[in-house]
Amino acid sequence: MNVLKKTLLSILLGGMAGAACYAPAMAQSNMEDQQNDPLLKIYRASATKVNDLVHTKLDVRFDYAKRYMYGKAWITLKPHFYPTDSLTLDAKGMDIKQVAVVKGGKNSTLKYAYDGMELHIKLDKTYQNTDSYIIYIDYTSKPNELKVKGSAAINDAKGLYFINPDGTEPNKPIQIWTQGETEASSVWFPTIDKNNQKTTDEISMTVDKKYVTLSNGVLASQKNNADGTRTDTWKMDLPHAPYLFMMAIGDFAVVKDKWRGKEVNYYVEHAYEPYAKSIFGNTPEMLTFYSTALGYDYAWPKYSQVVVRDYVSGAMENTTATLHGDFLQKNNRELLDDNKQGESVIAHELFHQWFGDLATCESWSNLTLNESFADYSEYLWFEHKYGKDMADDHNYKSAQNYIQFSQYAGDRDLVRFHYHDKEDMFDAVSYQKGGRILNMLRNYVGDDAFFKSLNLYLKTNAFKATEAHQLRLAFEEVTGKDLNWFFYPWYFGQGFPLLDINYAYNDAAKTVSVILKQTQTTGKIFQLPLAIDVYNGSKKERHLVTMSDAADTFTFSYDKKPEFVNVDADKVILATKTDHRDINTYIFQFAHAPLYMDRREAIDACLKQQTSNADARKVVAAALKDKFHGLRVLTINGLKLDNADVKAATLSTLENLAKSDENALVRAAALQQLGKLKDVKYTSLLETATKDSSYAAAGAALVGLSELDMDKAYKLAKQMESTAKGALSASIGDVYAKKGDKNDIAFFAKSFEDAANGQPKFEAAIQYLKILNDVDNTAAVTKGIDQIKAMADQFKNNMVYNYLVSMMTPIAQQKQQKADGSNGAVKEELTKQSTHIKEVIQELKASAAGSDN
Repeated sequence: MNVLKKTLLSILLGGMAGAACYAPAMAQSNMEDQQNDPLLKIYRASATKVNDLVHTKLDVRFDYAKRYMYGKAWITLKPHFYPTDSLTLDAKGMDIKQVAVVKGGKNSTLKYAYDGMELHIKLDKTYQNTDSYIIYIDYTSKPNELKVKGSAAINDAKGLYFINPDGTEPNKPIQIWTQGETEASSVWFPTIDKNNQKTTDEISMTVDKKYVTLSNGVLASQKNNADGTRTDTWKMDLPHAPYLFMMAIGDFAVVKDKWRGKEVNYYVEHAYEPYAKSIFGNTPEMLTFYSTALGYDYAWPKYSQVVVRDYVSGAMENTTATLHGDFLQKNNRELLDDNKQGESVIAHELFHQWFGDLATCESWSNLTLNESFADYSEYLWFEHKYGKDMADDHNYKSAQNYIQFSQYAGDRDLVRFHYHDKEDMFDAVSYQKGGRILNMLRNYVGDDAFFKSLNLYLKTNAFKATEAHQLRLAFEEVTGKDLNWFFYPWYFGQGFPLLDINYAYNDAAKTVSVILKQTQTTGKIFQLPLAIDVYNGSKKERHLVTMSDAADTFTFSYDKKPEFVNVDADKVILATKTDHRDINTYIFQFAHAPLYMDRREAIDACLKQQTSNADARKVVAAALKDKFHGLRVLTINGLKLDNADVKAATLSTLENLAKSDENALVRAAALQQLGKLKDVKYTSLLETATKDSSYAAAGAALVGLSELDMDKAYKLAKQMESTAKGALSASIGDVYAKKGDKNDIAFFAKSFEDAANGQPKFEAAIQYLKILNDVDNTAAVTKGIDQIKAMADQFKNNMVYNYLVSMMTPIAQQKQQKADGSNGAVKEELTKQSTHIKEVIQELKASAAGSDN
């Protein structure tokens, strides 16, 4: 599961005025709430296995008008160990019509009790664990009538979703799809909905002939029926957990690919068929890379990916059939601005086919065995395909996301046997922190041992359920090292070190001492193996040390005083560092230390002194030409062009970057900086750049041009409006907002309507609200506010609710103030708008109060 809303969380935190000031207080409040939460007292054990699933056969058809699914299930089971005469199945919100045991091809009715969530069946006899039996159930799934709760990661849990089933939304396709994680598969078929169960399956779907179907395994047969329907039967002959079952039905274009003779297909809306290979085309190479790196070939019979509308999360790694939200559908111009983030989602879900689908966490407490690996797979793919700089950039941002999360929400154990709700496991600890821990472990044991250990773990636990100790044991068997010292603080604890770094040079003794202190106030001390590089000119000497105490000093000899001592030279330790050294060491570091983080640290330090230190300014000028585009963007965004010296040192390079840098995001950043100068000499350059192939670059140029010639920019915006997407659409919105023509409200409404779920929808909502503030048309304002409220209800996240409250409140107040200064019909209409917005604000507040996310 890729949690798209982790990005939204970062945006919200970054957008909160003074967030850094009160985040620790909020974390303290969260921790106090946790201490008083009775649900946190419950030990979340792995589910007890009384019966084991063996095979699941389903025959389903759909009632679009009622949003029902009519199902028949044949479930083969056997007692796990002890004899039993009863069976409990998860079956949420169903109508149960018949329960029977199948013997000799005949159904014998069984007694059962059903409470709307669990089906308790009295078997016809006591079965031994050498016996198997088949239970038949005739049922109706009614997902829209079920009251269930999701999480920040998976914001709904009704399992089966009918999208635009009546066809009343003209710009939205009719679709059906499922979402099983964590325990929502049991909304659409009876099962033992626990992740330590594994079963083969066969699913027959009867659908209108015009629709395409997708499920786990291979398409075994298709049968046309006399009533204009078709029955597709999908078979999965390898066992997998029930939460990984899936169905998708819709009018998809299917773009076919191959990997080692296996089908690799991409299911997209027809409008995106020309771009499917651009979006997904690296999938076969990913399959080869991961299979080779792990020494364990992709195990499943096919791999398909499908994009659906209104998805309740980012993406889901259903076995052989990953489901993606529509944020992934982009044309080639949008992909230029994507910075490979869509590709990271594709890599993430694919890696789950090993870590999560093949070897599955036995409980949600052990979610790290699924999600930390999938998170880290993004790093592995970027490193392989685009180089270590790209991977390290991703690593740094992921670490910052986790640290930011811990400051806002409080920290928690990676392996967590106490939680309020299983859905709470899907957070920045399970994802980003866990991925960074794997990066540290890889660095410590070395690449050969790391991947050999993963291979052993997979071979030992294939088609089984696992816990974190099994990962540790695999690493210990391969390396011959006891690794409890690593696993217990990082996997079975929380927090991270705060490192204070000082240096003491003794020229008489020709030694340098590195003084390290862990300053976290938790009392927990981390054992930290790390590399320290001592630089003498272009030469460096590496020292491998281990920090074991709250304060440690490491002393190294030198012939000549070092220009730079690089602590944590591999840049892998998950920590916040306070490094007490002067600017000259950073200037040296930029030129001589090779890694992305070395250069980033140096750039950050030199940007702070760009106006006062000539040598730091030279580093900034050089960083504009860094080999990695992300550092060029960082440097561009940090330039203080209102300083004459900085401007003189960087402007020529900045102009060239704006015109011809190979990376779209660099061009966009450079154009944005030039636009801020409001210098008429850039009018022609900016106008030309509005035709850039990148939406981001064209949009930045358009906004810059509007500062110089609003009429020209507005005219160009009108010309580009119909084909604009992504960043260009947002920039057109900026120009329209500045122009202040209330007739442009239709553009904002359409942009919001067309935006993909997740971050794009949220950003479009913010723009929409800004223009609604200035619009006096009651129907337009009411419609817009209601649309944004509907978006918030889909997110089901209290940060979203609260953020929107903070934005809507001054709008309501301003509308009322305008009403108080008006008369007649104008006063009445403005009062209506203010009243409606206030009502929505109260609804948002109530929703936030009822949300734990």
